[in-house]
Amino acid sequence: MLLVLSSAGARLRAAAGNPIVRRNVAWYMGGKLVGLGLVVLCITTFVSHAARAHALGAHDDGSATISAVNTVWTLVAAFLVFCMQVGFVMLEAGFARSREAVNILVEGIADTCICGILFWAWGFAFMFEPGTPFIGLHGFFLQGLPATYLATGIPLTAFWVFQFAFADTASTITSGAMIGRCGFAGDIIYSIGVTGFIYPIIGHWSWGPDGWLAAHNFHDFAGSTVVHSIGGAISLAGALALGPRLGRVFKRDGGAPPPPHDLVIGAVGGLILWFGWYGFNPGSTLSALDLQGIGRVSFNTTLAACSAGLTALFISYAMSRGKHWDLGVTVNGFLGGLVAITCPCYWVDSVGAFCIGVVAAFVVVGGTELLEWLRIDDPIGAVPVHLAAGIWGTLALGLFASGTYGAPTPSGADVSSTVRGLLYGGGIAQFNAQFLGSAVTVLATFAVSLAMMVALKRAGILRVSQAGEIIGLDLHEHGAAAYPDYALASHALPGRLAGAPVLEAVTAEE
Repeated sequence: MLLVLSSAGARLRAAAGNPIVRRNVAWYMGGKLVGLGLVVLCITTFVSHAARAHALGAHDDGSATISAVNTVWTLVAAFLVFCMQVGFVMLEAGFARSREAVNILVEGIADTCICGILFWAWGFAFMFEPGTPFIGLHGFFLQGLPATYLATGIPLTAFWVFQFAFADTASTITSGAMIGRCGFAGDIIYSIGVTGFIYPIIGHWSWGPDGWLAAHNFHDFAGSTVVHSIGGAISLAGALALGPRLGRVFKRDGGAPPPPHDLVIGAVGGLILWFGWYGFNPGSTLSALDLQGIGRVSFNTTLAACSAGLTALFISYAMSRGKHWDLGVTVNGFLGGLVAITCPCYWVDSVGAFCIGVVAAFVVVGGTELLEWLRIDDPIGAVPVHLAAGIWGTLALGLFASGTYGAPTPSGADVSSTVRGLLYGGGIAQFNAQFLGSAVTVLATFAVSLAMMVALKRAGILRVSQAGEIIGLDLHEHGAAAYPDYALASHALPGRLAGAPVLEAVTAEE
């Protein structure tokens, strides 16, 4: 017995003298203590506030005024928004390389499941319940809340489903610029940070019932800033922390991005996203009775996407050496138009929607070229599409809001107070509010997410090993190939994942 204890003590002393072991223990124990502290904080906050929710008058009890038609409208819109997850994984998988397609699908599914649990536990409370101008403090696990949300006439759970689909969209955006070299464990951890804390807390500033940006007259109808700019800023932070993929040679160095492995899947995914946007934007009225508003939002969404897609198509032709009509640029172009119109879609007219789409195409193409020049590796263009176009769309409201439309209500539209932009005689005030909201949201999101990504990288869990990246994330992380009929599939056996034949096959393929 004494011999065993002596041997164990010797091993402990040896480990304590190893700086690598000390660093790993510090990271892992520190992470556990932080996680334990967050759990204790959430439980304490929940216990202290859930019992007081009714007494503090968090909501008017609207249980007797549930609107059946508005509830159905909101749920159908939520289902459409959720279908965008199919579009996202198809777009990302198609525009990426074949050896990381499975990884993209697993990440999308895992992010969705993580988002659902965390948004139920505390994300919804942080974002949509009252508390302070910076964070909600009531309704954890949806406990102690009225049957309907505020004065919408929509059951709380139905409103939760709609907003969960939005949160899931923001979470999925974040992986786009990190494809091909992000470890799956790192993805799970940063997804917890995004959907559990970054998105709901910063989103509360604009969409919370007492958010401080909303109090400063900042408007974001369906999320050019709250969803897309937040997701795009996190994508940029992740791309910077990870660095480029192995072997990535940028244009200024005589190279080019690796070609997409399946443009058909990528383009179909983009069109599915366009379809899902008809839940994203019109559904944000939360009212089926605002018939003019629903029609206008749907029209503006369509027009901006069309003008952006067509403009991007012609830009691709003008920029290409061989005068080619580029499918990938066109898809990202109309997606940028959809992102840009998401904020102002309720308050602009047809001319404004058309112009917003045209400019969005230039923003997306210009943003893509800027990232290439800066040597930032973004495989699918998540940063220019969601961050750059999201910023443009948010600012565009301050320019193109027509001054004709107010806000949707459960029974129609309220035009007692309208939104008017600079180009329609409204002065600079609305543009200033939009600039403030966009700048604060983007900078805060980027700073917090960059700190999170750098911490994960230093802990050694954000980026896969060089060997794993060469093999491909599908085989290294999941032990499966997306296309087993390829020659690569003969090497896709668990016992041979680290073998030389696999490395040679993947290297030859890429």
